[in-house]
This record gives sequence, structure tokens and C-alpha cells, in this order.
Amino acid sequence: MYTDPLSDLLTRMRNAQDKRQKSVNVPHSKMKEALVNLLKQEGYINSFLVTEESVAKKTINIQLKYIDNEPIIRRIKRVSKPGQRQYKNSKELPRSLGGLGVYVISTSAGLMTDRQARSKKLGGELVCEIY
Repeated sequence: MYTDPLSDLLTRMRNAQDKRQKSVNVPHSKMKEALVNLLKQEGYINSFLVTEESVAKKTINIQLKYIDNEPIIRRIKRVSKPGQRQYKNSKELPRSLGGLGVYVISTSAGLMTDRQARSKKLGGELVCEIY
């Protein structure tokens, strides 16, 4: 069992990109699926597919995105960790690379980017930073 499943997801994606793999498989959870869906909407991955291997076991297959054999995601980093959670209100939300990157925020309305959270005036837990 993992102590931090989201860190595991981010690490698997980072390692797969370092090896220039086309796709990576990760165990399924609703939170991971929401994060991967957000990455798809922001254009950081090509696509993803949730497959059901058995009744109790689902997997997310993530198709990674490259341009000229260079990964789109330059850095993907977990911000809030199980031992040190980081919460910000809508006015305190940081900007990644002056707005070029994305912070993923876990709000009461679900996972969203820092831009979406600011526009809806929602704060929450800083999940990860991507650029």
C-alpha cells in the first residue's frame, strides 16, 4: 500500500517520461482520474483510458505527450504532502512560472487549476505544480 497515491502517480509519469515511454499504467482511484482528466484538459497529456481488469481492479493508462521527442511536462512536483499539507485561500494562490504553468488545487468543488479556482473564488489544498 502506498502512503501517498498521488505522489506515486506523479513519480510514475516522471519516470516514464525520462525513459521516453509512450504510455504509463497506474492503479485507479477517483482522485487520480480527476487529476489525469485535468492534465488532459490543460494539454499536458494526449489521452487516458480507464480499464477494468477485474471487478475490483481498475487501471488508468496515460498516453504521454512529446514534441520533437521532448516531453511536454518539464516538471511535475507534489506540493502538499501527507506530513505537511498546504492550504491557500483564493487570494493567496500562487502562480506557476508567472501563469505559464499550472497549480492543481483540491477544492470543495473538486480538483481544478489555480486559474479556475481564482475565477470561482475558491481556495483549497495545493496538490501539485506542473510546467
